[in-house]
Amino acid sequence: MLLLFVMWRERAGGMEHVPGSFGTSASFALRFGQIIFSSASLIFMCLDYDFYDFTTFCYLTTVMAFVTPWSISLALADTYSVLLKQLPHEPRLLSMVLAGDTVMSFLSLGGACGVASATELLSSMGAPICGDNLCSQYQVSATLAFLCWFLLLASALFNLWSLPSLLY
Repeated sequence: MLLLFVMWRERAGGMEHVPGSFGTSASFALRFGQIIFSSASLIFMCLDYDFYDFTTFCYLTTVMAFVTPWSISLALADTYSVLLKQLPHEPRLLSMVLAGDTVMSFLSLGGACGVASATELLSSMGAPICGDNLCSQYQVSATLAFLCWFLLLASALFNLWSLPSLLY
């Protein structure tokens, strides 16, 4: 199946420049969005110190603290590639970026789902932690984490799409 896919791509003129794959300006735009959403999610979560009482809130904070530098470093690499007008042609490098994007995507999805469900449970119970609009801050943080997850997933899928053209 993979061989047929690669042969189809070669016959279609090769697609080394898949928009959104590592080293392109579209990838930089995706990384910039990831930086904005992950850092904003981290800021909204850390506006109050009560989030330390719940493991799921700490989990999202930790995941977003990993996603932010990951996205910054890859945005810098994308900037370097765009300025030199040279795409990285190393399959190992693209495989590492693909693996990192996939792992970060699943971690951020898990954190966002956990915070969204815990916040909904706390607000429906009328927990005292939801006073002073803390639950709305946590919901905004979960929403931003979902948006970051969407961009991470898009980056992973674009890199997955361009990987076969580098292997052959």
